[in-house]
Amino acid sequence: MMAQRPVQPACLKGFEHINRYWDRLSGRWAAKLMPGEFYVTSDPKEIIATTLGSCVSACIRDRTSGIGGMNHFMLPLSNNSSSQWLSVETRYGSHAMEHLINEIIKLGARRENLEVKLTGGGKVVKNMSDVGQRNIDFVLEYVRLESLDVVALDLGDVHPRKVIYHPQTGQMRVKRLRSMHNDTLIVREANYVNALTTQPQTGEVELF
Repeated sequence: MMAQRPVQPACLKGFEHINRYWDRLSGRWAAKLMPGEFYVTSDPKEIIATTLGSCVSACIRDRTSGIGGMNHFMLPLSNNSSSQWLSVETRYGSHAMEHLINEIIKLGARRENLEVKLTGGGKVVKNMSDVGQRNIDFVLEYVRLESLDVVALDLGDVHPRKVIYHPQTGQMRVKRLRSMHNDTLIVREANYVNALTTQPQTGEVELF
């Protein structure tokens, strides 16, 4: 007889828009991230999941308290190589990281206790520029400049990834998808990139 599914835990304020579902394999509630989203939890019974193509996810937690979260982001694209555009691009990526880190710290995590795991950045579409590598270059430079403790990397290659992260234990499970049954992931990321590219190039970047 199948065990009774526990009641879904309440999410933290500000994350009500994130889709959550019951993950039968892990026997836990999971928050499912789409491009441009991030999620933080302090509940030991909750995990975070996403599927990555060219995008990158940072999985970050306080190794002492287990408070942690994940983001799912990509840098905006442009044919404009001016320093102004590059500042927008860098600011976007930095905000995607800082939003996650700041929310974790607001819950009581200590910056010196943070551990980081990075994944994604695949070159999933042949004969196109390596968008994933740009995302990888950014996130590696970011963690270097911020002196964050990176304990695991799974970046690059040509495969999409399904990612499951358990902040309480720090476990990040990555499944490389050898084939995709449809182009949903590619279309989703293309729409996301288009939305980023059409944002104003001046002023603050609206992230979430």
